[in-house]
Amino acid sequence: MNCENFSVSEKIVSSSYIRQGAQARRTHEQLIRLLLEKGKCPEDGWDESTIELFLSELAVMDSNNFLGNCGVGEREGRVASSLVARRHYRLIHGIGRSGDIAAPKAAGSSLLNKLTNAVVLDILKAAGVRTVSSCFVVPMATGMSLTLCFLTLRHRRPKAKYILWPRIDQKSCFKSMITAGFEPVIVESLLEGDELRTDLQTVESKIKELGPENIVCVHSTTSCFAPRVPDRLVELAQMCAKYDIPHIVNNAYGVQSSKCMHLIQQGARVGRIDAFVQSLDKNFMVPVGGAIIAGFNESFIQEISRMYPGRASASPSLDVLITLLSLGTNGYKQLLKERKEMYTYLAEELKKLAEAHGERLLETSHNPISLAMSLGDLEKHNTKAVTQLGSMLFTRQVSGARVVPLGTKQTVSGYTFQGFMSHTNEYPCPYLNAASAIGITRQDVDLCIKRLDKCLKTFKREKVDQSNRLESEYGNPATASEEDVSELAERFQEEACLGLKKL
Repeated sequence: MNCENFSVSEKIVSSSYIRQGAQARRTHEQLIRLLLEKGKCPEDGWDESTIELFLSELAVMDSNNFLGNCGVGEREGRVASSLVARRHYRLIHGIGRSGDIAAPKAAGSSLLNKLTNAVVLDILKAAGVRTVSSCFVVPMATGMSLTLCFLTLRHRRPKAKYILWPRIDQKSCFKSMITAGFEPVIVESLLEGDELRTDLQTVESKIKELGPENIVCVHSTTSCFAPRVPDRLVELAQMCAKYDIPHIVNNAYGVQSSKCMHLIQQGARVGRIDAFVQSLDKNFMVPVGGAIIAGFNESFIQEISRMYPGRASASPSLDVLITLLSLGTNGYKQLLKERKEMYTYLAEELKKLAEAHGERLLETSHNPISLAMSLGDLEKHNTKAVTQLGSMLFTRQVSGARVVPLGTKQTVSGYTFQGFMSHTNEYPCPYLNAASAIGITRQDVDLCIKRLDKCLKTFKREKVDQSNRLESEYGNPATASEEDVSELAERFQEEACLGLKKL
């Protein structure tokens, strides 16, 4: 409806009602106009009717939705299922054009793409990286987005073949380097107290050994599973500036953490950070399949976007734009505030539970998202209990908790990691991870603690039962032979496994 149509409508319905309706329409349009003018996330979230009106207006600008359109090309936005068309709000063309993901094509979809990038950039600034200058949403998850960054650097440093990588046991970030065709140089972390921290001395010695000109980049990490903590980003950024080496940061779920974002901001201020990559689903609670590549040099970020071959799906851009328009800046900041409060609450509850079962909450204060609780006492009395605990939590619908045993060996793309999942060859004890990520609620924490407590008590009961059976079968447990104790322990573990299968 435009002014002319409203005027004509007054001949059909009383003008007072039509003017009231027109005023209501202008309220929606004013919000849309502010978004177009400022290119920033609205402070307060929009209602669904405004968002749907906006998306509908964008869709009618795409050629596949033109009335009377006659398409004779190989890609004309044709969709067989009306359900699929409605799922995408009839924005079918995707983003970019052949050879450039940022180039305009269909008007509505191109406008969607540009606005999404602008809104996301505004949110990155609000989350703590104030001087970020450019970003774009790419329809790939974090690992492939990192690969795109590395492939872009190949053109800048054609003779370089090494990527310096402080170890973090997460397959995607490791395989991102292999997929790009480079050779990772793994730098083991230092154990400082309970924390695993960046070994800066080894990083610098590797730079000198290999030669700065032969190094594609330093690939550092912010968000990670405890007891690994964020890399010493500021010092690494200074080192990269000193030796003129690019620096790519894996900030997978770091947007939700003010500490991770502050590290990136400070690193860019005093040193060198070329790009930082973050997941859409982990930071903005949208479906998996998108990431944000951001940086402080607009020309380099544009160079990365031009490296993407062909056009791309608009779904990740559409999902995050709808989400951020629904939340607004204030709504997103409130989610960040609640996440930080839940981190404190989770730490308190996990610490109390650990102490009640003879364990302890590991001291990992430099990790602002993930926590770790030791399982040393549990393993001491039952060597298979640690892995069984993971299965028990899974069957009790506790998702996201990671149980990390000792001595796990894993080969990834031809590289063998000792102590895989623990970020180091030999961590002192097995442990359990839990994270306070965006969207977590107090109920999530309470249920997790309750079910974990129940699982640990089950192992305690088994220990008492084992002692009683030892006494009944062999007399005084203190006089039983090691072979008798070992045999009974094995029988108990087999019975426990059978019990888990029945669950």
